[in-house]
Amino acid sequence: MYLFHRKFMQKALLVALLSLIFFIPATAQKIWTLEDCVQYALDHNLDIKKQLLTVESYKKQVLQSKLNLLPDLNANATNVWNFGQTIDMFTNTFANTTVQSNNFYLSSNFTLFNGLTKLNTIRENQYTLDAIRFDLDVLKDNTSLNVAQFYLTMLLNTELLENARQQVKITQDQVGRVKKMVEAGSSAKGDLLNIQAQQAAEEYTVVDAENKLNIAGLSLQLLIDLPVTKDFTIEKPVLNPPETTKQLLNPEQVYNIAVENRPEIKSADLRVQAAEKSLAIARGLLYPSLTVSGSWGTGYSGASKEIDPNVQPVILSGPAGTVTVHDTNYTVYSSYTKNSYRTKSFTNQLHDNNNQSIGFYLRIPLFNGWQTRTSISQAKIKEDAAQVDLDISKRELRKSIELAYADAVAALKKYNSSQQKVTAQEESFKYTQQKFDVGMLTSFDYNTAKKDLSTAQSELLQSKYDFIFRTTIIDFYMGKPIAIK
Repeated sequence: MYLFHRKFMQKALLVALLSLIFFIPATAQKIWTLEDCVQYALDHNLDIKKQLLTVESYKKQVLQSKLNLLPDLNANATNVWNFGQTIDMFTNTFANTTVQSNNFYLSSNFTLFNGLTKLNTIRENQYTLDAIRFDLDVLKDNTSLNVAQFYLTMLLNTELLENARQQVKITQDQVGRVKKMVEAGSSAKGDLLNIQAQQAAEEYTVVDAENKLNIAGLSLQLLIDLPVTKDFTIEKPVLNPPETTKQLLNPEQVYNIAVENRPEIKSADLRVQAAEKSLAIARGLLYPSLTVSGSWGTGYSGASKEIDPNVQPVILSGPAGTVTVHDTNYTVYSSYTKNSYRTKSFTNQLHDNNNQSIGFYLRIPLFNGWQTRTSISQAKIKEDAAQVDLDISKRELRKSIELAYADAVAALKKYNSSQQKVTAQEESFKYTQQKFDVGMLTSFDYNTAKKDLSTAQSELLQSKYDFIFRTTIIDFYMGKPIAIK
């Protein structure tokens, strides 16, 4: 009875374990959308992280330029022992013994006017910070566009692989059919060999398409800085076929929109404004500067003495000198009081030596070896260079838009042509297959027609994705979000 119960429990436990293995739902594999890939790339791209650090650095620089408007405040304290003869700074007397002294000092300076250089420095740094932020936007946009291109490449290779597998399936059916015809004696063995060779070639095409798809997936993962995995799968969105009559905005319209919105243009324009402020800073050095300064100080000296009230003075008398009266010298006696002295206390000296000052200082630049004029000339060159960079950015933008428009028009024409070609090849292949089925054509002619149809379908797929990418670029220049539709 015990053995039966034990075996029953073992079987029950085994059934429970198998149930856990087969019936617990597996973790769903992540399907990566284009938005997922773009966001992951933006979050992990090292170039973007580096640019973010540059932005943070310039934020600190802008803050510091604003804080430079505040007055400065400095404190000093000294503790000095002097050995030998010196003039004590607080008693203005000679000291011949070792003297300890302390000095405490506070000072502050505030610029009232300096040719507006500090205000212009704030504006220059702010323009530069804004330009760097737009540089970050350019980097993000370019990263997003690259991700979209690789994503479309992976979608294209996915469809090419599906098309290749479909062709193999059709050929496999024909191989079985021709084999039966050969066995029945209604077809030559050469037809079977030809169509089997076609099958082998199409199977090679499938392998090649699989390799291209794997490479495309690997490339996309590396681009977005995702750890490489074999289970990487992307979403297959439902793509509408390109509108064969679609009217694209002309390049001038696209450029007029892009030049007002593209971050690279805004960045270049802000750098022109920053250069203008740099020129204003250089010119500000020609103006007088006016500052106000204030200070407070006190100190202590071991050489500073005062009468000791705790010690009674001593009255002394003695000869004080001689006087001559009628050629006779007489000794003169006098009395005097001798006091005891002590070092003045630290607290009293801090109070007695207290002093304050305030002053206005005007500095008028007259000649400094032509350095200011040279700085102005260099700043003017920098401003001209920034303007040239802005013109170059606009020229490159126009060139990119013209090329993108031309590529989109060419891709649309190629798609229309490929679509017509596929339609014609499908009708031709249908007629060829009917003739082949009744033995009116050889397998060589059949394979040729089938290969032409497969080539036309591949060209149609390539032209479709090429057109989608080209129109995505145009939308990108118009400020629209990166999307595949």
